[in-house]
Amino acid sequence: MNLRLWNPERARRSRSGMPAALLLALPLTAGFAGAESAAIRARQGMVVSQSAIASEVGAQVLRDGGNAVDAAVATAFAMAVTHPTAGNIGGGGFLVWRPASGEPLAYDFREKAPAAAHPEMWLDENGEYSFQIHHLSHKAVGVPGTVAGLRLAWEEQGTMPWERLVRPAVELARDGFPISHGLAGSLARVLERMAPYPASVAQFSKDGTPYGPGEVLRQPDLAGSLERILENGTAGFYEGETAELLAAEMAANDGLITLEDLKNYRAVVREPIRGEYRGYEILSMPPPSSGGTAMVQMLNILEGYDIARNGFGSAANMHLMAEAMRRAYADRALHLGDPDFNPGIPIDRLTSKAYAEDLRATIDPERASVSSPSSFEWNTEGSETTHFSVVDKDRNAVSLTYTLEFGYGSGIVVPGAGFLLNNEMGDFNGAPGLTNERGLIGTDPNLAEPNKRMLSSMSPTIVARDGELFMVTGTPGGRTIINTVMQTIMNVVDHGMNAQEAVDAGRMHHQWLPDQIRYEKQMFSPDTLSILEAYGHRLSETEAQGAAEVIVVLRDEGVLEGGVDRRRPDGGAAVHDEDPSGN
Repeated sequence: MNLRLWNPERARRSRSGMPAALLLALPLTAGFAGAESAAIRARQGMVVSQSAIASEVGAQVLRDGGNAVDAAVATAFAMAVTHPTAGNIGGGGFLVWRPASGEPLAYDFREKAPAAAHPEMWLDENGEYSFQIHHLSHKAVGVPGTVAGLRLAWEEQGTMPWERLVRPAVELARDGFPISHGLAGSLARVLERMAPYPASVAQFSKDGTPYGPGEVLRQPDLAGSLERILENGTAGFYEGETAELLAAEMAANDGLITLEDLKNYRAVVREPIRGEYRGYEILSMPPPSSGGTAMVQMLNILEGYDIARNGFGSAANMHLMAEAMRRAYADRALHLGDPDFNPGIPIDRLTSKAYAEDLRATIDPERASVSSPSSFEWNTEGSETTHFSVVDKDRNAVSLTYTLEFGYGSGIVVPGAGFLLNNEMGDFNGAPGLTNERGLIGTDPNLAEPNKRMLSSMSPTIVARDGELFMVTGTPGGRTIINTVMQTIMNVVDHGMNAQEAVDAGRMHHQWLPDQIRYEKQMFSPDTLSILEAYGHRLSETEAQGAAEVIVVLRDEGVLEGGVDRRRPDGGAAVHDEDPSGN
């Protein structure tokens, strides 16, 4: 592969704000290298997700007169069939809703700990922390929230019949769909981890033989579970046959979830985190997501610098961004958790301009700070989440991120029910007071407790300008989520990129500890990296970060722009109608 790398220290910038000489490339997707950065455009509505099939399901809802929540519900259920690595009914997530008129809302359907959970549940018989129990056992499964969250959002904001929105997913599961190259490879890789679970192997292979591209994946048990949700709403999942099958799987394998835990689960409506960045209003998720709080804090810090003048990918900007990230992630670890169990979270202070000014004063413009490993850390959060963005003809918008935690979650398919279970309990801290070199910590805000929601980094976000919708964005990526979402916003606001350029541009990440900047391979100039090292930063290369799905509203043209992340296969945008200009 012949790459021309842009050097931000001496390159000229194009009118759009992207470097004219930059050739973007990622080895994960062969079609990404040198790919066009023209954004997909539409006049009326758009859905952008990691599953082209699911995007089309959602777009058809928009064409049939549904609003953004209707399309989001249909897309989410379809992704539970077509994107099993993260699409789900056995996991949980967050939805930010911004209506064209009225107040925005945040729907929290994060998983909850079962009633039998306790802070020391991840210790083995010798009192030692066990990664196996914490992440790879039936005890790692949290009470799923997706079905309750989608149903609640639909009850409050939807306009189309529930049956119309769930039916496409039932048909995709029952009749099947052709397996893409990307999904075939993913299923082949996960089979070894699924080997202890016969129902998982039966669902996602041919008697242990991997599916090949183009073969049809049918999931009849999943279709049955979706049919019960279609007919009975939340009761079709949290009670009756599906609930009994899930509870039986738990009881037979030392899991904790009971029928009572399922029946008692409720999604919650919360007030979004609000911030302002250079005149743009930021709306994102509040705790138990750390995303909105940390992102607003970082943007407040960075607002004090001339990011546009420094230039995208410059050492000056990457240094300042790393320092803002370092400080926000430190506060994340100290303060954030489930607000129902931590009523004193200082959100107003963390997201204030005054606090950002104080933090900005601690940043040396040419010298890296030092993160102390003796202070605190946080758990590993799985990167196999998924995100999609929806805008309808009236400019109502939904930003939705949901997950199973690891790719394919726990790897456990509920026998007879056909859906994968999450392993989200791994997002709780390991044990009270526990700290080790892997970053486990025992601070109180995020210890496991009965009915508590675990801390998350998921950051579905909507941006407005002058009271009108401007941008919908979000991404998977575990702890990198917050930083990736922030960078998509900065790429548009500071660097003038279109939606696709904003998604394609190289990404970086700092999370306080480990004390290093992670950057995407082949995306930044060697000169830039050398300057960062001279500033005292430790650098770590990664193949790819996140999979952002972005919609930008061009108000003057009356057009939506879509950006699909090509770092991961199978994503796509589907539109209500194409922009007749052909752009």
